[in-house]
Amino acid sequence: MATMVSQKEAAGERAEALALRALAFIAGDEERFERFLLSTGTTPDDVRARAGQPDFLSGVFDHMLADEGLLLAFAEDAELEPSSVAAARYRLPGAVME
Repeated sequence: MATMVSQKEAAGERAEALALRALAFIAGDEERFERFLLSTGTTPDDVRARAGQPDFLSGVFDHMLADEGLLLAFAEDAELEPSSVAAARYRLPGAVME
């Protein structure tokens, strides 16, 4: 059972790391970052203060998954399949399985 928990924790940590990469990708472009701030109602100070919190990182994925162009650009930049972003989203708080 301990192995199961540690695998689940490791998957959550990998999801958080990917969300941080997504946040860095968004923040790396002024226009993308402004859209993120406007659509999420956050400020640059909020981003700095909350960037490591799993619930905030969930919001980063939610924002990205709502914008196909952004998702595809990030997936290409990160050299991963776009579906891996959705899969990682389900490892963080607030995910709704359909």
